Amino acid sequence: MANLSFDAVLFDCDGVLVDSELITNRVLTSMLGELGWSLTVEETMQIFIGKAVKDEAPLIESRTGVAITSEWLMQFRARRNEVLDRELVAIPGALLAVQAVHARFNGRIAVASGADRYKVELQLSKVGMFDHFEGRIFSGHETARSKPYPDVYLAAAKALNVDPARCAIVEDSVTGVTAGVAAGATVFGYSPSEHGHSEPDALREAGAVRVFHNMAELPALLQEWKNHAR
Repeated sequence: MANLSFDAVLFDCDGVLVDSELITNRVLTSMLGELGWSLTVEETMQIFIGKAVKDEAPLIESRTGVAITSEWLMQFRARRNEVLDRELVAIPGALLAVQAVHARFNGRIAVASGADRYKVELQLSKVGMFDHFEGRIFSGHETARSKPYPDVYLAAAKALNVDPARCAIVEDSVTGVTAGVAAGATVFGYSPSEHGHSEPDALREAGAVRVFHNMAELPALLQEWKNHAR
């Protein structure tokens, strides 16, 4: 891998590998409505994308007056997982991109997600990517702090025995880009035209060195990055 600019590639999951944000936020919108906080799905996505729902419990409580308990969070995850298992699909081009990057980097890739491990593994299995990441799946629920803090990315780099500064990170939210930059990595922002992803300018402002719009572009982008100033 001496001819590559990076030693490993770390992927976010939701919105980068799997098209899950609309599904998750549809369920969340319904459950927030049951608590008395009426939002559209688009409004929910603007507030919650890139963030762990458990970390937003104080916000939910402030808007609803209802304490967010572990039981409520378990119910949310169960309802969310049921719909994900039924409806989830991969981000267009993501499977082929993962296969190409996995081969090019000799398996030195990982998923570093702010979501709980069960959700991440369910989703990767559902879209046929689990085998490419098995043993290299990291959850922000298992670190001291989740995104926008860098902990989950630092944990992934450490497990791969790679300097975070030699990692490329693929993210689609400002929260995730912020985490990747804080880890000291080079962050590539994915921003297609569909809803559920941060806007290109917002990703750049957060520190993404390049924003791309089609996941099929990723393998060549990583390969060619050595030709760019970093």
